[in-house]
Amino acid sequence: MGNTKVFLLPDLGEGLTEADLVSWLVAVGDEISVDQPIAEVETAKSMVEVPSPYAGTVEILHGQPGETLDVGKPLISVRPAGAPAGAVAGDAAVRDAAPREAGGTSKDGTDTGGDAQGEAYREEEKAGSGNVLIGYGTPAGAGITRRTRAPRRAAFPAAPEQDSAGRVSAEERTMDDLILLRTRVPGRLGAVISPLVRRMAKNNGVDLGSLNGSGDRGLILRRDVEAAMTAPQAVVEKAPEAPTPATEPSRAPEPSTASGADVLPTPAADRAPDSVDARTGLGVSRREPVKGIRKAVAANMTRSRKEIPEATVWVDVDATALLDLRASLKAAQPESTPGLMAFLARFVTAGLKRYPELNTRIVTADDGSLELVSFDGINLGFAAQTDRGLVVPSIRRAESLTARELDGEIRRLTAVVRESKATPQELGSGTFTLNNYGVFGVDGSAAIINHPEVAILGIGRIIDKPWVVDGQLAVRKVTELTLTFDHRVCDGGTAGGFLRFVADAVENPMGLLTDL
Repeated sequence: MGNTKVFLLPDLGEGLTEADLVSWLVAVGDEISVDQPIAEVETAKSMVEVPSPYAGTVEILHGQPGETLDVGKPLISVRPAGAPAGAVAGDAAVRDAAPREAGGTSKDGTDTGGDAQGEAYREEEKAGSGNVLIGYGTPAGAGITRRTRAPRRAAFPAAPEQDSAGRVSAEERTMDDLILLRTRVPGRLGAVISPLVRRMAKNNGVDLGSLNGSGDRGLILRRDVEAAMTAPQAVVEKAPEAPTPATEPSRAPEPSTASGADVLPTPAADRAPDSVDARTGLGVSRREPVKGIRKAVAANMTRSRKEIPEATVWVDVDATALLDLRASLKAAQPESTPGLMAFLARFVTAGLKRYPELNTRIVTADDGSLELVSFDGINLGFAAQTDRGLVVPSIRRAESLTARELDGEIRRLTAVVRESKATPQELGSGTFTLNNYGVFGVDGSAAIINHPEVAILGIGRIIDKPWVVDGQLAVRKVTELTLTFDHRVCDGGTAGGFLRFVADAVENPMGLLTDL
């Protein structure tokens, strides 16, 4: 067996099961160092540069740009410096170890304790393992105890007896691969699941994002996936994936066009160029897989609609005073004047301090009951349009920033997401979202809440409208504020109070800013 190391595609956050390979940053034969970026992959709403945990010579690139790779499968094979060229040392061990990692199954669906390696993994996941994507940092000491756990010998192919040093080396290589199999990005501890459970869910069409784990701290177990597989709604969700030839018995076989089929389209290579849609009778001009950012948005919006009983309130606001204030500041300090979004962000954070119910999150407790989680701070997300779609980066601890500091963060994060360089923390840590859809020339929108948040505030375009001021009709700069909120966390009084607070701040900005 050679000394080649195989790096497996890590879990890039929230139990994701796959990622799209965008491009390779290295080639076969290249000499690479530890933490050197080797590939760009796209998952959820972020483009991530994956760094190598090994130094040496690139032997194999496992995948082509544009291909979708499964988490836990080989990404790159590296031969350490000075090691002879030979067979890849990690592939067979990882293929054999991954299915055995979770051990057996008891009557209640939980994994048995017969597999010490699998049990250690489950304990790490429930506690929020310190294992992270190599290059993003690991807490001091993390990984040391994990490397000293001996894997169960029966889980690997038998090999001739070697000297003691040889056996230790083989075990350490296997442990390296298993540790990489369960790597994670820091700050995304959620309901983590084992590779075996992820594979089971994927093969059976179970949406892990919709499951409430029955394990400790919401950990998703095998029994949770099995229960979802037998539930009626699981059958309904899988039905669109199956071909439905009976819809047109008199026709030649065609790609299925049943409900939802265009969400899971047939690859272009698998259909005739002149295929006809059975439902409409129109020719199909194009089919493309829903992936990357659009796939993530679709999943998140669907989950939001399914889980959140939302309500919407709105109000027209006279923004003339705010525009006048900004114009006067720009005349005095043109280089450092905050944009309108920065002022609105300042008003929103002030409003959330007064109405903290809208800066919360609902989670499922261990006993299945709902808990309302409040936060000591505000991570303010804002919608930003990019070439790859709409993304929502968040300003961390936004309540502690001035309007100028908020403006700087808005500009920085907008540039980062448009370059596809945002980190998972910058894209997935928001507690409330601000959406300026007025830039598209529209007045209002009943927005979908950015799950798992509980509210989103939208701002429409600012236009001239007739407005009564001191009993006289005048032309004013008017906009519409729209708040969509989770009715489980508060009633209309709280939502209306928050919306009115922000509206009053827009109409009288100096009054609020001088009090902050």
